[in-house]
Amino acid sequence: MTASTGQSLTDAVLATFRDAGDARFRQIMSSLVRHLHGFVRDTELTEAEWFAAIRFLTATGQKCDDKRQEYILLSDTLGVSMLVDAINHRKPGGATETTVFGPFYLPGSASLPMWSDIANGCAGEPCYINGRVLDVNGRPIPGATLDIWQTDGDGWYDVQKPDAAFARGKLTTDGEGRFGFRTVKPVSYPIPTDGPVGEMLGAMGRHPYRPAHVHAIVSAPGYQAVTTHVFVAGDPYLGSDAVFGVKDSLVTAFTAHPAGTAPDGKPCAVSFHTAQYEFRLVKE
Repeated sequence: MTASTGQSLTDAVLATFRDAGDARFRQIMSSLVRHLHGFVRDTELTEAEWFAAIRFLTATGQKCDDKRQEYILLSDTLGVSMLVDAINHRKPGGATETTVFGPFYLPGSASLPMWSDIANGCAGEPCYINGRVLDVNGRPIPGATLDIWQTDGDGWYDVQKPDAAFARGKLTTDGEGRFGFRTVKPVSYPIPTDGPVGEMLGAMGRHPYRPAHVHAIVSAPGYQAVTTHVFVAGDPYLGSDAVFGVKDSLVTAFTAHPAGTAPDGKPCAVSFHTAQYEFRLVKE
């Protein structure tokens, strides 16, 4: 077998998958080889550029740990995460749309009662978010779970700070499918730029900002879970999200109020914001 820059080399590699027992593995790897070889031929990649790519991928892996996933960040910023999401979560009309999972989710958030303060003392303007979880026909779903996480008012997730725990919580809807919690108003923030993904964005001339949002995984027995965001209307980065995650149906108004009685029925001594959103789930 003689290597060349022509199709014969690609064919030789593809032939090595001939006896792969898993048909899906064979399909994926064969497609990967065809596209990767096509990319190298199309760009006529130099050896120096190939080594630079190896160093980039190595550095990306070295930046990953139990609190930071640089490969997810890479996938997000290249639009791959949203493409995979779109292919795997085709929803009927009226259902809440999905968006990127993000690199800062932590499992095991505490289950909290209605109108709990998930902010846990973090920086930011008080904000009350409430709404309902419904099916696509508008019927309430009691006992649905909302797993919520977001940044503080300075744009940081708790995992980005040492020994911090804030702006996370798990809530359950009441008999009418209603939920409500106190938090802080989310703000737009830059994704981490201290790693290879940040260097890549700089080389592309792109900003690293995400528009303000609250993450939510909404689930209920007998329904398809949805991983999504609720975005703040009017945010300057809605049209240029660094990870391409914005969908119009996920944008809602966050309304400012003077100090007074908050939606939980308790007094709030400072000005605050409110937002409402309805999540609609599809049956399994």
